[in-house]
Amino acid sequence: MYPAPFRYHRPENLEQAVALLAKYGTDAKIMAGGQSLIPMLKLRIGDMAELIDIGRLPDLSHIEQRGNTLHIGALATHGQIGACELAATIPALAEAAGGIADRQVRSMGTIGGGLCVADPSGDWPTILRLLDATVTILGGSGTRSLSVADLLLDAYTTALNGDEIVTEIQLPLPEANTTSAYVAFKRAASAFPTCSAGIQLTMENDRCQRARLVLGCAGNTVIVSKEAEAQLEGQSIDEHTLFSAAETIVSVSEPPPDARGSEAFKRAMLKTMVVEAGRRALARSRGEQIKGGHRYA
Repeated sequence: MYPAPFRYHRPENLEQAVALLAKYGTDAKIMAGGQSLIPMLKLRIGDMAELIDIGRLPDLSHIEQRGNTLHIGALATHGQIGACELAATIPALAEAAGGIADRQVRSMGTIGGGLCVADPSGDWPTILRLLDATVTILGGSGTRSLSVADLLLDAYTTALNGDEIVTEIQLPLPEANTTSAYVAFKRAASAFPTCSAGIQLTMENDRCQRARLVLGCAGNTVIVSKEAEAQLEGQSIDEHTLFSAAETIVSVSEPPPDARGSEAFKRAMLKTMVVEAGRRALARSRGEQIKGGHRYA
């Protein structure tokens, strides 16, 4: 299927892009790499009359450390992030970026686009929620910051105003004794995950001091559970504690049945994803050099 007719705009800077959004309102959409938007347009999902291409704007593809924060421009591609040494200091980040789709998509798709589509099956909403990311947003009223938790309101729905664009993502660098892991189950490299899970642990003397858990593809937005995290904190983590936490967080999820699997199948897989991510993070906390990746059917 072909997209509905639209007019194409290529602004020379962010200010022009914001002005175009303000002018055309709900008739306009922003395109960065196009790897999520173009397939949706071909399926006539979210048709629009004005397409604003920001993919070639300068100064939005940086990946750099400033103090204790990793700053990533919204136009940094999945491939750039997955191959970046700075990103590798956050293992879950590198795993997520390096496992998105195939090489062609990773060379074009961007972190900002993948986040702002707010697809419940996307990798970026899940991993950035795990890592307590914050976004910088530019709009007609100026610049503001918003946590990813507050940005993602529902499936395909964000808190962005009609004339706003995400320009940068900031991630706090992990404190001492903190490591992470991200696992997604996919039918093929090019497919969206059937389900995914991320974990971040701060360990001290073989006991977990702080824990973060997230599930992707398990509801209208990223699933979190303070109760599940509390089951890990203060504990010496083993298979039993990981599985108990997995059961708790999966119990509050609502994975939709679809062509990728039934609800029961997805619940079972989500539990294994949490345990696998936990094992990997624990191994890293002991100094083991574990290379992780996605699982394929």
